[in-house]
Amino acid sequence: MLMGTLLYSVKYTLPEYFCTFLVAGGVSSFALLKTSSKTVKKLVNPNAPLGYTLCFLNLAFDGYTNSTQDIIKSRYPNTNPWDIMLGMNLWGTIYNAVVMFVAPLLFSNWPYADGFEALRFCQENPEVAWDIFLFCLCGAVRQNYIFLTISRFGALTNTTITTTRKFMSIVVSSVISGNPLSSKQRGSVTMVFLGLSVQIYLKWKREKGRHPSE
Repeated sequence: MLMGTLLYSVKYTLPEYFCTFLVAGGVSSFALLKTSSKTVKKLVNPNAPLGYTLCFLNLAFDGYTNSTQDIIKSRYPNTNPWDIMLGMNLWGTIYNAVVMFVAPLLFSNWPYADGFEALRFCQENPEVAWDIFLFCLCGAVRQNYIFLTISRFGALTNTTITTTRKFMSIVVSSVISGNPLSSKQRGSVTMVFLGLSVQIYLKWKREKGRHPSE
């Protein structure tokens, strides 16, 4: 929402900002409360500033991508979800090919993934081809749902769905592992579901306003 407002002057209503604050605040506070001292001790070199910086960059680029997808959808209404999906995967393939195959040839001390080593591994272990195929197939199915959601409901709805899914995974894993939720964690869960409930109500109210006879 922030990227859409700053880059493309997208206007959101105050209730939409409020709902987003509840969901994002609830997820963030729950994640912070979930991080225990035991978890931090397991880290080889804990570096909180670097971690927060990487999280900020990830959110910034993700916000830019989502807001740009909304602009593309509004400017080019005939663009279907698979056009955007093709463009993303095409450029992603080009970028990865440069990083994995071109950069190692140009820089002898290249510290990142080496595509040639990956190819050698596949040649030595041909049975891995089936796992790679299944991984790509599952990824393609997942992307279909993502881009269909973006095309029909917008990037903000898609972000809300994916954020809620991650949040529910954390909550379910806590329950399954037998770790009871503290009162503060229960407050975070309440914030998330309150934000989602208000979003659903606002959407229902808008749809009812568009079709009063129904």
